Amino acid sequence: MDLSRPGILALDMPGWAAADRMVQALGDDVSFYKVGLELFAGEGPGVVRELAGRGKRVFLDLKLHDIPNTVAGATRSASRLGAEFLTVHAAGGQAMVRAAVGAAGATRILAVTVLTSLAEGALPASFPPDARIDDLVVRLADDALAAGAHGLVCSGAEVHALRERFGPTPILVVPGTRPHGAGHGDQARVVTPRTALDAGASWLVVGRAVTGAADPRGAWRAFWQRDPA
Repeated sequence: MDLSRPGILALDMPGWAAADRMVQALGDDVSFYKVGLELFAGEGPGVVRELAGRGKRVFLDLKLHDIPNTVAGATRSASRLGAEFLTVHAAGGQAMVRAAVGAAGATRILAVTVLTSLAEGALPASFPPDARIDDLVVRLADDALAAGAHGLVCSGAEVHALRERFGPTPILVVPGTRPHGAGHGDQARVVTPRTALDAGASWLVVGRAVTGAADPRGAWRAFWQRDPA
C-alpha cells in the first residue's frame, strides 16, 4: 500500500555529526525532520538553520511549557530560525498557547496533548486520579484549539475521536507508530502507520525504526510498505 510517505524523520541523536550522516544517507527520500530536545540541547539553534538552509522542513519539538511571556519569546526565536512546526504543552493553558500563536509568525504551533509514553492507569499524580486518557486528550485539545493552536500531537489511538470532534482542519501529528510485529520501545499507546493514517493523521513521526537501521533509506521505504491490509 502506498501511504505517500507523510513522514517526519526524528533526528533523536546527541550531535550534528550523527544527524548530518543520517540526513545524507536519506538524501531526497526525506524532506521533513524533527529536531527534539536531545539534538537541540547538544547543538543549539544552528541545527535548525542548517536543515532549513538545505531546503528541509523542520519540526522543532521543544514542548514548551512556561509562563506566557517566556513561551512567546521562545516561539518568536524559533520562528526566526525557520521552524515550520513548534510544539508547546497544551497543559500550559490557553493563555500560554495563545501567546505562542501570537508570536509564531509563519511557524505553526502544535499542542502536545498526552505523551504517547503514558498508558491508562499509569498517569502521573498531577492528573486526576480517575482520569481517562481519551477524555484528557479531548479536553486539552479543546483548550489548545480554542486558543488558536494550528494542530495537535497525539497518539494514533486518539486520531479518530479528534477528527470527529474537530473536523479536517487541525494538523494531527502522531509519534509512536509501529509496523506489525515491531516492538513498542518506550511508547505505550501505539498503532500501525496505516491505522493512524486511515483515522485521519496528517503526519507520522518516524524514529528508531529508521535511524537505528543498517540501511536507513531502505528502512524508511520499508516502513511505508510493510503495514498489511
